Amino acid sequence: MALILALETSTSCGSVALLQDDKLIGYQYYNIDKSHSSLLHPMIDQLMKNCQFKLSELDAVAISEGPGSYTGLRIGTSAAKGLCFSLDIPLISINTLEAMAHQVKSMGNTFDLYCPMIDARRMEVYTLLLDTTSTIRLPTEPMILDESSFEKELEANKIAFFGDGAFKFKDIVDSSNAVFIDKVTPSAAEIAFLATRKYQEALFENVVSFEPFYLKEFRIIPSKKNYAGGNKK
Repeated sequence: MALILALETSTSCGSVALLQDDKLIGYQYYNIDKSHSSLLHPMIDQLMKNCQFKLSELDAVAISEGPGSYTGLRIGTSAAKGLCFSLDIPLISINTLEAMAHQVKSMGNTFDLYCPMIDARRMEVYTLLLDTTSTIRLPTEPMILDESSFEKELEANKIAFFGDGAFKFKDIVDSSNAVFIDKVTPSAAEIAFLATRKYQEALFENVVSFEPFYLKEFRIIPSKKNYAGGNKK
């Protein structure tokens, strides 16, 4: 079986994981107010050292493809591409939301549908909906939440909502079929587990052309100083 390094940088939390023979042999996590760029590479080095492996022994690198933070995804992708190029090994990408759903399903609680949510500011979230067989019922999309969100689905299904965007929906939804699970964050461990399946089927990304799944275009808000009439001489 393959030795796979997984990287997760889609939100402010970050993690790295090492999987061998479909078993998690190392995992490190951080959630501090620093850029992924200053922590990711040291954590990779420490993880490999702790597990007594060299980078040259890796068979593949897996990355959380998004959706999520533009900056975080860019940093994680750059690190993964660098490793794949230098080691001449394949790159595997996993949808962040699907990995979160896999995490909740592995807890043993069974629901009709699973709905991960990543906060996208204000009342907007990145979300998808999948069932117990991991079949996508609603594709990954940005959604502005209101009282009618998932109204039809909640009529006949018990749905698990989780992720850092789910608390927004908890405040407005009125349905006994809505169940909210706390403390579910994107995890490199789940990325690694799902990547194993793709590795076995040789479902690899083109290392040169791969781009993260940003979902929405990154916008730079101009400074008020640059507004018309703002620069006086």
